[in-house]
Amino acid sequence: MKRKTWAYIWTAAALIWMVVIFMKSAEPYQEQDMRPFLKNWISEERLTSWLPHISFTYDGHPVTWQKPYDMLEFFIRKAGHVAEFALLMLFVTLVLLSWRKAFYPMLCLGTLISVGYAATDEWHQTFVPGRTGHVVDVLVDSIGIVLVALIWLLVHVCMTKANLKPAAKEKEEL
Repeated sequence: MKRKTWAYIWTAAALIWMVVIFMKSAEPYQEQDMRPFLKNWISEERLTSWLPHISFTYDGHPVTWQKPYDMLEFFIRKAGHVAEFALLMLFVTLVLLSWRKAFYPMLCLGTLISVGYAATDEWHQTFVPGRTGHVVDVLVDSIGIVLVALIWLLVHVCMTKANLKPAAKEKEEL
């Protein structure tokens, strides 16, 4: 496919994913509560034996193994946020790279756009009943963004080095 065609495909994917994130953020917490499903799926005793026996406070709220369904839901939700913003970072950076080949500036811009969207997503949640927006959640979202950026950077550096090695050997042979 032509580069321009890929640009449109990645742009559509990024915009659709942004709409999905927006729509999920617009749902009240009660509609997203996973605990009833978890209670049907796994017994409290088994879940308690699997979870690490730790307790901590997240944004002023306790997260503890003594409430195993709450704790599991907490980790599932945070992992979901990491994954959803990792995917957004992937799409946004693919859009930018499909329009312009300057890798490092586009990777940085993709990171900024994705973190910016994470911040606006948290702000959006402040208007939704039963939801709150917190800076710490932007940091959680940013974990996925930064992971994608680091993986992409590592792959880019390895591919660049791999492409340079044969060229250097050819010059030595001449």
